[in-house]
Amino acid sequence: MRTRDVAPAARVRFQTRLLWATLGGGLPAVLFALVLLAQTQWPRSLRVAAMALIVASWLAGAFLARRRVVFPLQTLANLLEALREGDYTLRGRHASRGDALGEVVHEVNALGATLRSQRLTALEAHALLEKVIGALDVAVLAFDRQDRVRLANRAAAQLLARPAERLPGIAAPELGLAAFLEHEGTRTVSHTFPARSGRWEIATRRFRESGLSHRLLVVTDLSRALREEERRAWQRLIRVVGHEINNSLTPIKSLAGTLGEVIASDSDAADPHARREVSAGLQVIADRADALGRFVATYSQLARMPTPARRPIDLARLLARIATLEFARPVSVSASEPLRIEADPTQLEQLLINLVKNAAEAAEATAGAVHIAARSTAEGVIIDVIDDGEGVANPDNLFVPFFTTKPGGTGIGLVLSRQIAEAHDGTVELANRKDARGCIATVTLPRGVSSHA
Repeated sequence: MRTRDVAPAARVRFQTRLLWATLGGGLPAVLFALVLLAQTQWPRSLRVAAMALIVASWLAGAFLARRRVVFPLQTLANLLEALREGDYTLRGRHASRGDALGEVVHEVNALGATLRSQRLTALEAHALLEKVIGALDVAVLAFDRQDRVRLANRAAAQLLARPAERLPGIAAPELGLAAFLEHEGTRTVSHTFPARSGRWEIATRRFRESGLSHRLLVVTDLSRALREEERRAWQRLIRVVGHEINNSLTPIKSLAGTLGEVIASDSDAADPHARREVSAGLQVIADRADALGRFVATYSQLARMPTPARRPIDLARLLARIATLEFARPVSVSASEPLRIEADPTQLEQLLINLVKNAAEAAEATAGAVHIAARSTAEGVIIDVIDDGEGVANPDNLFVPFFTTKPGGTGIGLVLSRQIAEAHDGTVELANRKDARGCIATVTLPRGVSSHA
């Protein structure tokens, strides 16, 4: 029910109106009692005292009635104000059943308990949502009506190469994400983010919060998932091929050795020329069997990559040691600050040795040099292996197993390096330099231990 608006100066408070109503209700009885006292034959002093007592009782009763009504209402107002402010711990006393005001206080207490329970549930749900979003490998960002970031998880911060706590409030155009918010739905694009490039699934959805429209952006890296499936397929193929080749190599080597022993022990079994030809043929069989065995053992590394055994390491010291292992070309290292990360030192050494070796072989053709630069970021460290070689003519197939452009190359060095980096939740990228001739291999690694290998 709506009340009529009254000018502030003309308003009379509820407690004043209540007092007037109480005094007005008792006024006829008081007047009647005073008239009766005036007609009595009591002494004047006694009549005055009685009249004063009646008036005092009338006023005291009116003020007491007002207090008995106003005080519970003030208590209820305080309780409701606490609920409005989010304090659900206050409770009203004397909330007894069967009493009008007691029933109201009881219901307000019950409302406070319900709101407290709902608030705890909402806080727990919000905390769980933050944990789930933070643990996701996909980048999740929420934008308000002005296309400013409201929420961003850890994966989004890593992808945008910015601290997660500084992302809220930044506009989408400043992050290079404005084009992704123009259309709703799911689509696949090739895009270069500050952290890395590749193929991405972009999903844009609308949601409402406090009655206002917001947008949710989810960016999923398809390149890593596709590479993982590709790697598993190669591993299965290597296991099958290796098993079949080993099954064939074992009897061949055994038979070649047996025939060689027979010919060597029976000097009269054939003429010397035939024996030499048979021995040479058996030696060729044995050599090729050994070569095939080494071939299978080399490529089996892709199928037997162990889980990284992480521990704290000094990256600057590791890079300095790796630089001393390369003798083909001079290798310089720049790491201006102490860089400590948690990683498997053996696997990380293998990764960097492969990259430095490739860089040195490329620089050897141009009599160039190799430089290793390491720097710290908010999320981890970045290692650049830079050479002064001729560059790469076709970088698309560099990470394809068995593909190589070097005579006598195995085609697994870069594949193995990327597999090691991704096992550490990092990346390896190889591209031609833009400032000069040559290539730059970039390794990105997080500082801490990831939740998955």
